[in-house]
Amino acid sequence: CSAIDACKTSNGGCSAKAECRRTTPGNRACICNAGYTGDGIVCMEINPCLENNGGCDRNAECTQTGPNQAVCNCLKGYSGDGKRCTYISLCSQNNGGCSEFAICNDTELTERTCTCKPNYIGDGFKCRGNIFQELRRDSNTSRFYFHLEALSIRDVAGPGPFTLFVPRTDVLNSDPRVKYWIAKGVMPQVLRYHMVGCASLLYNDLTAIANVTSIHGDPIHIRYSQNSLVLNNQTEIILSDAVGTNGVIHVINQILVP
Repeated sequence: CSAIDACKTSNGGCSAKAECRRTTPGNRACICNAGYTGDGIVCMEINPCLENNGGCDRNAECTQTGPNQAVCNCLKGYSGDGKRCTYISLCSQNNGGCSEFAICNDTELTERTCTCKPNYIGDGFKCRGNIFQELRRDSNTSRFYFHLEALSIRDVAGPGPFTLFVPRTDVLNSDPRVKYWIAKGVMPQVLRYHMVGCASLLYNDLTAIANVTSIHGDPIHIRYSQNSLVLNNQTEIILSDAVGTNGVIHVINQILVP
């Protein structure tokens, strides 16, 4: 007589995901394979994500990849290996996309607010200081700022309000009269002729005005014609309404002469 191998056929009646082990002649035990659970007759995949989030961080997603196998991926707004996830502050990189002159505040995941700092105005993504500061930051007006600084003219750094008509940088660089005015000591008068005090006049405001008086004391004549604003019958406003905390800047295509 020979012992009956209970595992010889059909895996001994065990699950296909189980090992059939001979015990005594004619008997066997069914043991579920690694990664499976059950009585051996029925074996089911173990999903590790169902218990303790599969060992993943609470701010991670557990994804089953096989029997008792899973991967951990940090949720949006977090970084790490999935086992440990750290909150990513939107404000920690590039000030959250806010202006350099704004305060970035994290509000919730993937959200933040941008608020201009004190003494600046804007939507938080673009913040402007006073017009004296803004002259320096814009390449179109930076040469005008250079001349103000060189001559220690800081009128428009005050509380204002002011309206500035600023000759574009290339105009100031190319006009040969500038060197002459500097040599003669009259450049301060020329610069102040481009400044209007006690009013922050936007483009639309200027279309309804015939004259304004500069802080130099001389009038500037304004004419609105064919959708253009012309000063003193020959100088045109080419860029307008750069608003600061204490006034507004308009860029012009020629130098105004008192």
